Amino acid sequence: MWWNGRTVGACVKTLSQVHRCCVRPVWRSDGRHFGLMSSSRPPWRVLFFGSDQFALESLKMLASSRSSRDGVVDTLEVVTLSGDIPVKRFAQQNQLPLHSWPPDTVDGQFDVGVVVSFGCLLPERLISKFPYGVLNVHPSLLPRWRGPAPIFHTILHGDTVTGVTVMQIRPHRFDVGPILNQELHQVPQNCTAEELGALLSTKGARLLIDTLRTLPDRIANKQEQGQTGASFAPKIKQSMSWVVWEEQTCDQIDCLYRAIGSRVPLKTMWMGRTIKLLDFVGKCHISLSDPRRKPIPGSVSYLKESNTLAVCCKDGWVGFKAVLLKKRLTARDFYNGYLHQTMQKDTARETAEGKFVSSKGESEELQMRRNSTLLAAIIFLIDSAANIT
Repeated sequence: MWWNGRTVGACVKTLSQVHRCCVRPVWRSDGRHFGLMSSSRPPWRVLFFGSDQFALESLKMLASSRSSRDGVVDTLEVVTLSGDIPVKRFAQQNQLPLHSWPPDTVDGQFDVGVVVSFGCLLPERLISKFPYGVLNVHPSLLPRWRGPAPIFHTILHGDTVTGVTVMQIRPHRFDVGPILNQELHQVPQNCTAEELGALLSTKGARLLIDTLRTLPDRIANKQEQGQTGASFAPKIKQSMSWVVWEEQTCDQIDCLYRAIGSRVPLKTMWMGRTIKLLDFVGKCHISLSDPRRKPIPGSVSYLKESNTLAVCCKDGWVGFKAVLLKKRLTARDFYNGYLHQTMQKDTARETAEGKFVSSKGESEELQMRRNSTLLAAIIFLIDSAANIT
């Protein structure tokens, strides 16, 4: 068959139309042109970065997407950290290719990266290897609660609304990249950090799939984060578990317990010893036997009917069912074995020794005792020297 000029021209025009339809320019996450790809829609080749239980939910949904009819994932490989962690176990059990951190080679193998609860900052040279950048599933309404512990701080500060954000990551700083997708979530009343984390992990996984389904459009319409409402959520530290009875209200202690209590028990001092407060039961309503006695923060009262230790704080009383002092003790055991003895003493000693105090307060009290003892010793030595002469 011979091709005339008209036929060739028609074919060239048709090929040009196909090229414009199926091949599109791809832009790097920093806005610079990256090159051409043969596909501008899913399924994608995904490299996943994750570690803990929160990340696992997103990984599971990505893995399931590979086998679904309208899935958004073509191939899936995993980068994780050392140790026996949930993401690593799942990858091994499901025969997903596994890479150690940092990955050796990424060039040309993946369309997009996904980071969920990974904890390591990806360098710019790695981010630039992904034509569609690297997405991050973050459990807060950015810019609210940037940082490694957004769920804990959501509970700690009594937020009633939170959510999940899917954003593109940028080098050098965590959680400052442009937002691609975001969804609100009402915080359930009396919810713990663990309970909220489970809810947000599922919502975040679904939001990730929704984002990948229309990724080019999401990137084209991304929204830069503003600074209004920005806040930082640092890691939970042991020092946060000390209760300061003079400064914290019933609600603040309740939030603190629901935020960190299952991981880091709340602590206080009693007669120079550290006590861990267990099984928090919330605000208590008590009536003192002596109405003339004004309770001070840290005062302890045993409620026999409910077997509860009630402790006075800034604006009321909060209760605990057990403590840890050498070993776990119920409120009744602690009262009978320890607290009852101090409550039988005179009021002055009860005020000084029969109450819970913060670590700072205890340190100051112990320092006063040491100074008093030292002063007494000095006076004794002076008197002894005078008697000798």
